Amino acid sequence: MSEQKLAAELRTEFGKGYARRARVAGRIPAVIYGHGAKPVHVTLPGRETTLAVRVANALLNLDINGEAHLTIVKDIQRNAIKQTIEHMDLLTVRQGEKVTVDVPVHVTGEVAPGAVANQEAVTISVEAEATHLPTALEVDIEGREAGAHVHASDVVLPKGVSLLTEADTLVVNISEATASAAGEEAAEGEEAPAAEEAAE
Repeated sequence: MSEQKLAAELRTEFGKGYARRARVAGRIPAVIYGHGAKPVHVTLPGRETTLAVRVANALLNLDINGEAHLTIVKDIQRNAIKQTIEHMDLLTVRQGEKVTVDVPVHVTGEVAPGAVANQEAVTISVEAEATHLPTALEVDIEGREAGAHVHASDVVLPKGVSLLTEADTLVVNISEATASAAGEEAAEGEEAPAAEEAAE
């Protein structure tokens, strides 16, 4: 994961009124904490920051008055309706330091006919170097039949990444398709030829 460089500005004003004005001006209020230091309150460029944190566990290299601050995103507060970023909590990290993060699990592939996949865990907790955090983990369920299970211990982790979630945590459960699901699949199969005939 490559780090994203952003120019941050120190802020001395606080409160909802100031935060609202900052967002109108295209800035995102944020606080940096960690390593026992006093929290540092800043604002970040709205557009660049929004793009940078589209991936999980983004590594941000902030330039604050010419001083570099390496941070990772710990929490993002979004507007419930617009989903725009209203505030961010950032954790100071160092090269080689190990941190705990939750990583999204992406399921790929198609299960065997007559089976359906249910994702029971959308993230798993891992420990990794702050500058080499995984942004996602993949679970391949191609061809798996009903009755199969994928546990946290089955998820392939990158080198240097350790699993913290309980090993027997169920991530994906493969079960038999219900009658309604099977009926929907059959209906979809019937619609395709009918659509082709209508087009002829």
